[in-house]
Amino acid sequence: MVTREEALNLLMEYTKSRSLIKHALAVEAAMRGYAKKYNEDVEYWGITGLIHDLDYEMYPKEHPLKGVEILKEKGYPEDIINAVKGHADNTNTPRETLLAKVLYAVDELSSFIIAYILVRPNKSFEGIKVKSIKKKLKDKAFARGVDREIVKQGAKELGVEMDEHIKTVIEALVEREKELNKIGESLI
Repeated sequence: MVTREEALNLLMEYTKSRSLIKHALAVEAAMRGYAKKYNEDVEYWGITGLIHDLDYEMYPKEHPLKGVEILKEKGYPEDIINAVKGHADNTNTPRETLLAKVLYAVDELSSFIIAYILVRPNKSFEGIKVKSIKKKLKDKAFARGVDREIVKQGAKELGVEMDEHIKTVIEALVEREKELNKIGESLI
């Protein structure tokens, strides 16, 4: 089994951009939150989120297929590899496992919530509300890089209402932020 430290080192080997590393940490947090919700292996799911974009900076045109190749070479489990491959629509990979569906569902939404936090006056998770995120999702000018259709499709594939999905991701980010702050790290 791959450890989080090994996964983080692999991410750092291929990713130098601080914002991409922060994105990976946010997706890791959301994956951990859903793992708790579904009584799955929190570390394993977190690792999947952490490494899902490891090739994005160095190989943007080959993403996520170059990452899949790297993960295969490193001996990552097949379900993690399939989840990483399936988180991008361009691979036409069916998301058949809960792990794959959750990764797809949290990727864009995690980025959106972090973008929202960054424009708040206090740049804090404190008091963040589902309705505020839903309202901001309607603002097409905000966080243009986030595909709203993928956010909707992700919740649909998971079979959860959008409010519940947003709430789960917010709670996971808030909890992980507290844990990371204890070791001098942050999602923002």
